[in-house]
Amino acid sequence: MTTSVSREAVRDRVEENRDRLVGFLEELVSARSLPGEEGPAQEVMKAKFRDLDLEVDVWEPDADALRDHPGFFETTPYLEHGYQGRENVAAVDEATGEGGRSLVVSGHVDVVNPDPVDDWTYDPWDPTVEDGRMYGRGTMDMKGGIAAFVHAYECLRELGIDLAGELTLQTTIEEEAGGVGGVLSALERGYRPDAAIVAEPSGVPKIGVASAGVLYVRVTVPGKTAHTAYKFLGVDAVGKAFEVYRALETYHDDLNDRIEDYGPALNQYPEAAGSTANLSLTNIEVPGSWTSTVPGEAVMEFRVGWPPTADLDRHEVREEVEEVVATVAAEDEWLSEHPPELEWFGWSTDPHEIDYDSDFYRLVCEETEEVTGGSVEHRGGLGGNDERFYNRYYGIPTPSVGPEGGNGHGADEFVEIDSLVEAAQIHALTMVDWCGVN
Repeated sequence: MTTSVSREAVRDRVEENRDRLVGFLEELVSARSLPGEEGPAQEVMKAKFRDLDLEVDVWEPDADALRDHPGFFETTPYLEHGYQGRENVAAVDEATGEGGRSLVVSGHVDVVNPDPVDDWTYDPWDPTVEDGRMYGRGTMDMKGGIAAFVHAYECLRELGIDLAGELTLQTTIEEEAGGVGGVLSALERGYRPDAAIVAEPSGVPKIGVASAGVLYVRVTVPGKTAHTAYKFLGVDAVGKAFEVYRALETYHDDLNDRIEDYGPALNQYPEAAGSTANLSLTNIEVPGSWTSTVPGEAVMEFRVGWPPTADLDRHEVREEVEEVVATVAAEDEWLSEHPPELEWFGWSTDPHEIDYDSDFYRLVCEETEEVTGGSVEHRGGLGGNDERFYNRYYGIPTPSVGPEGGNGHGADEFVEIDSLVEAAQIHALTMVDWCGVN
């Protein structure tokens, strides 16, 4: 740090103002922002950025402009809502010196639905602070991380620190559905820094370094309806669907047998050993079902996920799944004449892993160990996230650095406030050391 303000002073400023950090997070969590309906939270962010006298850029994604990008797919919220009225927000602190490096710190404002709310002890939209934690939907995933990096920047401003390199604070939409209209749209708009941080809840000193490839597929299996008293006249679609399911379960096991367990995934969840690739049946429907009718159709939905060690892209995984289903059909008298239909929808992403040798990643590790006093632990590779856009498609080193919490996507989601402060301290020091100061 080449400023008269010490590193200790930066950390102290972040700590001394923790109540402001908590207060802003409460405001942000209270702004209900489900995928496709992110506007309330973005209004909070626009007001905050303008209060900080930052240059604010607001835009709606353009699906047609993104369609030819290799990372593009039509997300579920896009199909349901389009992109009209759904804004991304970028706030820019322009470079004020020579030789500074640019940095984007990014977070998504969309959160998953809290239903069933009856499972919650706390009101998901009215955050509650209790025993060093804040409870509420999005406290951990990931409005806590957004509040942390906004607080970090605000503290630097108060200390009179002028960054030499350009800093962008960015809040985006629809990460929970794949992030195409969010981070990918921001990158294509021109926000391509020398490095980036996504403030996902890594649980510092843990740092996120990878994401999984993810696909959704819908398999429609035909049968033939008949009165169940005359079952011999019909073909049971559910029974045929079960044969497809069993074959895909075998594929799940075979896929895990042929790939190495992914270390960062095991660091996060040791119980994932032997199952860092996954194929899960998540929904099954029998249209027009009636207890006295042989089912004439069964519709199954699956999520497929695989870590970077699989060395497979999403097109190869699609081909393998399609081959499994085709083999089942070819070996069945009915299905060979009435083959199942596959529809790929929603998430369609490739895995990624950070460049561990990048100067930025090493810097983030140093900052993290200094602030937390702990050793950095790599985590990730089981779920998809926004970091992949930076790392895989643009070669921009981007770890996830955010607070510890729990019950993400579940009832009584929470963030640890001490960890929230530590994340803000790491963000602040990284802004200074990467961007440089005058």
